[in-house]
Amino acid sequence: MEKIVHLVFNAHIDPVWLWPWQAGLDEVLATCRSACDRLDAHPDLVFTQGEAWAFYQIEQIDPELFERIRAYVRQGRWEIAGGWWIQPDCNLPSFWGVEKQIALGKRYLEERFGFFPRVAYNIDSFGHAATLPKLLRQFGQDFYVMMRPQEHEMPLPARLFRWRGFEDGPEVTVFRIARAYTTRDITLEHVQAALSELPEGIEHTMCFVGLGDHGGGPTELQIAWCRAHATAIPGWRMVFSSPSRFFEAVSSQRERLPLVTGELQHHAIGCYSVYRPIKTAVRKAEHRLRQAELVLSAEGLKSETSKEWHERAWRRVCFAQFHDTLGGTCIPSAYPAILEQVGAAIADAEEALHLRLRKRLQTFPEDSCQRIVAMNASDSPFEGYLEHEPWLDWQTWPSDTSLLDEAGRPIPFQLMEPEACSYGLTRLLFRTSLQPNEVRTIARIVPHGTTAETLPGVTTEGEAIQNDRDVRFDGEHLQFNHSLSLQAPYCVLLEDPTDTWSHGIDRYATQPMAQVQWGAPILLDRGPLIGSLYREGQLGASPLRAEWRVYAGEAFVELRLSLCWMEPRKVLKLVVPLPRPAVRRYDGIPGGWLERANDGAERPIRDGMLMVLEDGSQVGVVCPDVFAADATSELIRLTLLRNALMAHHDPHPGRPVRVELSDKGTHLFRFRFFCWENCPTASVEESTHQLDTHALMLHRPPLLADLTRGMRRDAR
Repeated sequence: MEKIVHLVFNAHIDPVWLWPWQAGLDEVLATCRSACDRLDAHPDLVFTQGEAWAFYQIEQIDPELFERIRAYVRQGRWEIAGGWWIQPDCNLPSFWGVEKQIALGKRYLEERFGFFPRVAYNIDSFGHAATLPKLLRQFGQDFYVMMRPQEHEMPLPARLFRWRGFEDGPEVTVFRIARAYTTRDITLEHVQAALSELPEGIEHTMCFVGLGDHGGGPTELQIAWCRAHATAIPGWRMVFSSPSRFFEAVSSQRERLPLVTGELQHHAIGCYSVYRPIKTAVRKAEHRLRQAELVLSAEGLKSETSKEWHERAWRRVCFAQFHDTLGGTCIPSAYPAILEQVGAAIADAEEALHLRLRKRLQTFPEDSCQRIVAMNASDSPFEGYLEHEPWLDWQTWPSDTSLLDEAGRPIPFQLMEPEACSYGLTRLLFRTSLQPNEVRTIARIVPHGTTAETLPGVTTEGEAIQNDRDVRFDGEHLQFNHSLSLQAPYCVLLEDPTDTWSHGIDRYATQPMAQVQWGAPILLDRGPLIGSLYREGQLGASPLRAEWRVYAGEAFVELRLSLCWMEPRKVLKLVVPLPRPAVRRYDGIPGGWLERANDGAERPIRDGMLMVLEDGSQVGVVCPDVFAADATSELIRLTLLRNALMAHHDPHPGRPVRVELSDKGTHLFRFRFFCWENCPTASVEESTHQLDTHALMLHRPPLLADLTRGMRRDAR
């Protein structure tokens, strides 16, 4: 009995890469038109293409072509595989960002084609997060087609396997494409590669053929070659087919497939950190749109206008999640338009949030005092410090003015330097707590009263800052509970000769080229609620500013690091030395935490890391502005920046005169460092939850507004 090679004619299309999105749109139209022409000419041919974005654009621009495609979909000759809005990066978006990516495609396809495919399809994405099986099953997708990491990057027990992200988690069936998903000239060697690494007893495989970017899918020459060589491999027969037909053919043998648990990595580790502006913009947009969704849903605002702008904004963000776009590998001129689209989504979300807050303010009663009102636009509580500059009509803060809560109790506060170098401005620091989606007056500014004494929760001595929870920073060490002490994290500069993707490696250099030369420390804030130590430094040609903060009542030390990055073809890492060897490590990933090996390999991270030391103590880092890190048992190295040549792909030597560097310019990072002593194993979940809570508070600080309705003009 012959075994079957399912020939999958497709045209993987990068809508943005070495061209702008407008050129990508042209290639979508040309390719899909060409594919329809081939289907017209060959009644037995099957074509596979499935990104909802492509169909959405074709429907608007060329309705006749769209109807041709719909007709072939109904006939089963055009297979929609994947069906997501676009094929995204599968490591860097948020969990709900990928969820929206799938939901947008699902809603569109169900409306236009009447179904959503069971086969998910990310054939060029640069690795796959462990939370993906859960998301796939959530949307009714049981099968997955991928290619990267390839065989030389991650050994797998078979080409066809069952995949779980976590033990006892949801499971999907995965096929890893051999060699390439498109090819100009089909060869027997290309087809035979698809026969390798099949599980015992499996008599079907998939071989992907066709032309991709700017290519047009199947060609007449390719079709003729496949017909002529249908039985050229002894014991096998090639047939025109599709992913769903393949998975249906092997479905009865699913239980005999090997099981793989965990993430599917590595490929192109440079994409975790290169071109940071798109990564920070997408992350901010995902949080702002999620906040707007939470607020509008909680208040029952489901008008068509709200739905329209919200979906339009998410379409823009999901388009920017495309793996080459978010991965930072596009040409420099492609990014301004994408950043403008993501910026528009952020602006729409922030406008919706602030307008809603102001509408809520109209329901507040009048008050003779100025008020500070806050909205916690989040599904997580907020408990921490806020900085706010209330408008006081060009007055500096009067010494007899108090902050009171709604019950008339004094609120401890501290004055800080205002943002502007001007007169008559005041910045307040004070602590508050808010429940999810809560809107309330958090402070009343009461003049001509008696200011309550603020107990010194933070004290300073020389260059040392210490709070009432025995958290201390002295410029050299971070100390917790008088005993557990960390050497202060420090920046190192590493040589990086790799291309944009960092092809061919799974880690960066371990030997630093240089460290920061710091100037003398300056004590900026001296309590009672915050103490801060400020230093300026130089790393090569890049100036840096570091501000270390200790807050009253808080269990962490905070670092705010800013720099003007000017180092060509280098990597900047923040090194966190561990006080004792780490035996376990947990990294934030989209939608959860994953235990990983401390093997020094570069990996994508989401918001934080937790290290369990050999004595049971734990070191936690919150890093909402960082996307990659490596770690050993001795230290964590957070990857802050790369300055790679943009769109540089080996084997090109990368020496054009007009080359652009990816990340030169100003960047800001925020970190919070925690230590917990002698923790039981069960506390890992509690610790990661605490790190998540702090990261979310940094991503989604409460919205603030000044409310003056009811005040007399002479109130001050």
